[in-house]
Amino acid sequence: MVFEFLAFYLFAFLTIGAFYITVTTSHSLYALTALAAGMILISAFYFMLNADFMGVVQLIVYAGAVMALYSFGMMFFDTTRELHEKKTNSTVIFGLSVMATLVTVAMIAAPVLGANIEAHYPIDAAIGNSQAIGLVLFTKYLVPFEVAAVMLLVAMIAGIVLAGKKMDASYSELSEEEIDSKNAEGIA
Repeated sequence: MVFEFLAFYLFAFLTIGAFYITVTTSHSLYALTALAAGMILISAFYFMLNADFMGVVQLIVYAGAVMALYSFGMMFFDTTRELHEKKTNSTVIFGLSVMATLVTVAMIAAPVLGANIEAHYPIDAAIGNSQAIGLVLFTKYLVPFEVAAVMLLVAMIAGIVLAGKKMDASYSELSEEEIDSKNAEGIA
């Protein structure tokens, strides 16, 4: 029981930290890296709740989408020019090493400590976790599921349109004034 509390607070702290970096940083590569880390850390909550299907969906769909966004961001925009390497801080490296060691020990100790823990509402073994989620998702929650799908589609199309406009202006050999004058001539 103590392990679950410690794991929850550890993952909560790391997730909030990753999303804080996403919102506050001005470098797009740092923001996308923190966003991908946050999405991966969210899947840890699903795995802790024994919702393996949702954890895998979180990893594949959302973390995968962020990684695709990451690669498109690197391809379309010259984000490497705004990065400046800093001298490494030994305190940060030590802290990250200790954190990685603690996470590794927790992952090794989790099966041993959690062997006798029973859920209050066990999953019916005859149906299975994935089938139970599918039944609920496509019956009771069909409309919210479809609304989420449409929202993701709209966000994807908006991202493509915005990236296309920015890419057209940034990769042109003409100045912004020349582009504006040509656009005005084409409209008139």
